[in-house]
Parts: sequence; structure tokens; C-alpha cells
Amino acid sequence: MGKYVELTTANFDVAKEGVALVDFWAPWCGPCRMLAPVIDELAEEFEGKAKICKVNTDEVQDLAVEFGIRSIPTLLFFKNGEVVEQMVGAQSKQAIADKINSLL
Repeated sequence: MGKYVELTTANFDVAKEGVALVDFWAPWCGPCRMLAPVIDELAEEFEGKAKICKVNTDEVQDLAVEFGIRSIPTLLFFKNGEVVEQMVGAQSKQAIADKINSLL
């Protein structure tokens, strides 16, 4: 079963290899909680193809600042270490999956 990777400053390099989705979220954020099961499903579906990651902005504020996260949830799409796309707010699973597939 695929599982997303919980990122911190220490292991953020994981998101810089190949294709990765990074979900910036916080526990108190309603739309973030709605998106959580979608992120879990995507982690399973893209296992071995793309990395699905989460950053708790309450716990890892420096990453939120580094990437200019102003509202959550914000989804950043990385390809080979570069941010190539961004989605803000709760998104449909299909929209997120389509974006990941377009980067693979």
C-alpha cells in the first residue's frame, strides 16, 4: 500500500527527485482535511511513479516561507527539483491526477 511522505526541512530533498506532489496543509484547515483522503489515494495510485508528499505548515514553517505559501491547501508539483505547477485550494482527485500524469 502506497503512503505519502511527510516532509521536513531535513528530508525535503525527497521531493526533488523525479516527479513529486507536495501538499502544504495544517491540521486546523477544513479544506486540507477534505483533501487528505485524496492524497492517500494518489499515494497508492502513483506508487513507484511519482512521490506524494505532505508538509504540515504548523510544524515546518520554514518550508512554507521558502515556497511562499500564503494559503492552504497549496499543492506544488515538482519535476527534477523545480516547481513546475501550483494549485491552491481543495481540488478534485481527477484534476490532481491529470496534472501528475502530465509531468510523468
